[in-house]
Amino acid sequence: MNTLGHLLRLTTFGESHGPAVGGVLDGFPAGFKPDFEKVNLWNARRRPGSTSLGTRREEADVPEFLSGLQDGLTNGAPLAFLLRNTDQRPQDYAGLRHKFRPSHADFTYFKKYGLMPAPGGGRASARETAVRVTAGALALQWLAAKGVGIRAWTEQIGAIRWTAGDNWPEEEAIYATESRCPDPHSDEAMRHLVQALREKGDSIGGTVRCVVTGLPPGLGEPVYGKLTALLAMALWSINAVKGLDFGAGFEAVDHTGSALNDLFETDGLKVVTRTNHSGGIQGGISNGMPLVFRVLFKPPSTLARPQETLDLSGQKTTIEGRGRHDPCVVPRAVPVVVATTALVLMDAWLMHQARYPEFFYPQSPAFPHATG
Repeated sequence: MNTLGHLLRLTTFGESHGPAVGGVLDGFPAGFKPDFEKVNLWNARRRPGSTSLGTRREEADVPEFLSGLQDGLTNGAPLAFLLRNTDQRPQDYAGLRHKFRPSHADFTYFKKYGLMPAPGGGRASARETAVRVTAGALALQWLAAKGVGIRAWTEQIGAIRWTAGDNWPEEEAIYATESRCPDPHSDEAMRHLVQALREKGDSIGGTVRCVVTGLPPGLGEPVYGKLTALLAMALWSINAVKGLDFGAGFEAVDHTGSALNDLFETDGLKVVTRTNHSGGIQGGISNGMPLVFRVLFKPPSTLARPQETLDLSGQKTTIEGRGRHDPCVVPRAVPVVVATTALVLMDAWLMHQARYPEFFYPQSPAFPHATG
């Protein structure tokens, strides 16, 4: 289960404190010219040290592409790439080899495989997300060429919440702040909260809001391939994710059906909905309205303070995190949400295009009767 996707498939490999992490992105169409400066930009937004609110580990995270490119274009072969781990410190975890860290994957991995995970959590580490950001940055460019845009930002950290409403922030404003919340006042409050908790050896969680524009209606498959389900599977695979809702989400329980139904109307020749409580998906299929959802991240489990736990022999002991960890993962998770969303949506686009090519190419001479 190290592979995401159907027609566009990303397989990731590597561990947090091993020599490298990497990926194989298969199914990417040939003839596309990637902008690798943009790929590096997205990696820089996620990499350790990208924000003062995160881990103090330093990684360049510039991918080395080993295959899938020819004269600067994708050639249809798998895109294989590496991200070298240059600042790994497995020695930081030497004293934890025989102890179960509370709320980590140590105990469950031990029960599943009979082995403790590699230092830093191994495959359970958020280091894996560097790979999906590299691949997602390519998918993001492919979608942008189709007119699809994806933006995500920090909506809440702890009790501090900023609501954008329908005035969705620009990408430049999001990444101009340390918290990735584009509102300066909220950003300042979030920074003070995270720094105060870091000094106490504690951590905090929050939410990321994501909006996708330009998505055509028709993406997603009935029943088991719903677009909501595809996104949920991928987004829930991001480390520390504990919640996800679309459109009105959990707030829908406080409203009636008459208040939340999205009424249809026309905008020129285009069918739209007057409101967007559905979040752009109805019946598991995109309806052409903006796709809107929220992802909740729990507080990181590694604390720089003593905690009670058990060792491999079942004896009581104490543990204290001594590695370099995020007191709040939300700011660095913002580009991970964008990249993961891009991979799912490109895969859904390719699946629908394979079945109904005339839907995307109404003027093609091969489909003279297509109406679009």
